[in-house]
Amino acid sequence: MKFLHTMIRVKDINASLKFYTEIMDMKLDEKRRLDDCWLYFLSDKDNTCQIELTYNDDTPKNGYNIGNGFGHFAFQVESMEKFTEKIHTEGYDYLYEPFDLTGKGSKIAFIKDPDGYEIELIESVKW
Repeated sequence: MKFLHTMIRVKDINASLKFYTEIMDMKLDEKRRLDDCWLYFLSDKDNTCQIELTYNDDTPKNGYNIGNGFGHFAFQVESMEKFTEKIHTEGYDYLYEPFDLTGKGSKIAFIKDPDGYEIELIESVKW
């Protein structure tokens, strides 16, 4: 068995595509039309994970209720400092500012995408 992707519903596909391609460095692999929606498949640079953004024809005006069962996505960043510069240039702020999780230099932070899905960012210590 192989895990393929995670799907999330989005309110504004252009804002979501911009966020995931420009901020999170994912690439759009495929766009597919179904009867009532568009599906956008994005992969990380190493093709190890994929997110499916679903944009429904009848998207609620105020977007979707994320609910309390979803936690977050997690992405590794090479440099928290460079990522911080990047998001601030693009007008984004952290939900939780970078902090040292282990006491050994590993940093984590959290940001939200345009629909409010939380994303954990992890900068691992290089030994």
